Amino acid sequence: MSQHTIRLTMAQAVARFMTAQKTVVDGEIVPIFGGVWAIFGHGNVAGIGEALHGVKDQLPTYRGQNEQSMAHAAISYAKANFRRRFMAATTSIGPGALNMVTAAGLAYVNRIPVLLLPGDVFANRLPDPVLQQGEDFGDGTVTVNDCFKPVSRYFDRITRPEQIIPALRRAMQVLTDPAECGPVTLSLCQDVQAEAYEYPESLFTEKVWVPRRLMPDADEFATAAAALKLSKNPVIIAGGGVLYSQASESLAAFAEEHGIPVMETQAGKSSLPHGHDLNMGSVGVTGTSASNALAEEADLVLAVGSRLQDFTTGSWALFKNPDLKIVGLNIQPFDAHKHNGLPLVADARVGIEALDAALMGWQVDSAWTRKALDLKQEWLVDADAARAASNVELPSDAQVIGAVQRGRTKATLVCASGGLPGELHKLWRADGPGSYHLDYGFSTMGYEIAGGLGVAIAKPAEDVVVMVGDGSYLMMNSEIVSAVMMGIRLTIVVLDNAGFGCINRLQMATGGANFNNLFRDTYHMELPNVDFAAHAASMGAKAKKVASVAELETALAASQGAPGVHVFVIDTDPLITTEAGGHWWDVAVPEVSDRPSVNAAREAYVKALKAQRAG
Repeated sequence: MSQHTIRLTMAQAVARFMTAQKTVVDGEIVPIFGGVWAIFGHGNVAGIGEALHGVKDQLPTYRGQNEQSMAHAAISYAKANFRRRFMAATTSIGPGALNMVTAAGLAYVNRIPVLLLPGDVFANRLPDPVLQQGEDFGDGTVTVNDCFKPVSRYFDRITRPEQIIPALRRAMQVLTDPAECGPVTLSLCQDVQAEAYEYPESLFTEKVWVPRRLMPDADEFATAAAALKLSKNPVIIAGGGVLYSQASESLAAFAEEHGIPVMETQAGKSSLPHGHDLNMGSVGVTGTSASNALAEEADLVLAVGSRLQDFTTGSWALFKNPDLKIVGLNIQPFDAHKHNGLPLVADARVGIEALDAALMGWQVDSAWTRKALDLKQEWLVDADAARAASNVELPSDAQVIGAVQRGRTKATLVCASGGLPGELHKLWRADGPGSYHLDYGFSTMGYEIAGGLGVAIAKPAEDVVVMVGDGSYLMMNSEIVSAVMMGIRLTIVVLDNAGFGCINRLQMATGGANFNNLFRDTYHMELPNVDFAAHAASMGAKAKKVASVAELETALAASQGAPGVHVFVIDTDPLITTEAGGHWWDVAVPEVSDRPSVNAAREAYVKALKAQRAG
């Protein structure tokens, strides 16, 4: 039987294939690719660039200012869409491609779909070495794009035009698989991008991808349900999988029906509204006092969609009950089995609803639920005190957080790194699923502003607020230009503590000297005095330096709903953090030092290690 074909370049095949991929959102079939971020150079301008121009009315192309940050914007777009829709990013060869590796790592760790299309060297090798080509003296097949391999869920180098057919299909399987999900890198040799091939028309037939909802195994389910029924002091840890499964309503109903307190990871925060009685807030190193007190006593942890990373578990020293059992409800078996847990491999929503039905009529002892409610009220007193307005010259991060939330009562908050994520995890009051958006799996400095841009594209009708420290702002701020250029509505609050305040505090906590973190403790001939407002204004933002948290709150309220990019800068204290809540975190302290403060910290560290649960 003859097959209908269409003659296209490999790059044109990629672009046309992307336009044919669809998904369902709120009952409507929509394109699964929200667009392509591109910085063109030799290696992609003549191939992919020309191909994207041909489909620009169906698949928008956005110009980024930095390859890493434009990939961050693509990643945040996917996260804001609960992984239902995603974007691609294309670059030239060499440094342009490698700039995306950090973003690939972020997506890899956080299990976020993004399609990376870096240009690569000539497959025919005739002009080798071309500009920006790296050469391995002992392996002619190696290119610098091999760096993507350890941070890609799927990697392929396309050296012939027909290879793109299985590669694109495999890419979509990975991008849409809830368990395998992560970055896909298709490394596109620049000469092959321009080569033509008779592609089967079936490759470009519209395909609708519907999220898979995996049912639990009968034996695993029976074991998990039985363990829950036998528990006396169970807790639920809600991870990012709750949000990606859109299981918030099911989780709330389950917690209410059975009286089980819920605590949230960084990725899972906003799974329940802050005001829900059984939402104990954050857990672990940056946890509330309520969550951590309950976790210490828990005899069973139902971990829903969580990687159980060290910030969640207090480096596995948080859980004190010797009879602790972990039920790992997770779509990914790797996570479900962690720490000798009872695995329940299933979609989060399906698993929660099945457990709810199996446990019908069963509730924990009401004393456990009452204890949780009382502990939450005690925590709220401490949190209110930390967030309260103040007229101090240098406010704390917590006081700025309070001002931002009072000034923007219904905002999606974006952040990533430094001291802010810890304070936000404790103190930000999320009111709906996805309204708290952090990268704290990779905690990538420079994600914040680019991430805010991606969220704003995904949620154009919503108020998006980025909170970022001066250190991360200096590391990557260029997507302010993109946001202004694209007419995006975005608010950015810059907290200037004159250096890397978070790491300085960690340095002090481990006995170290104040060294090389705050500007004043660096090698310098002159202390920097960066005018962040003037800098942001030079890129087209409407920027203002405010003198107090009261002025910040007023400025935020006045600018709500206004078009354009608004940047507000406020000086903050680098040393103050919220004392209430929190937990020990395993940061290795030198065993030998000639400084007494380090020796004392080492002694405390060795003592703390005794609380860790091995295995």
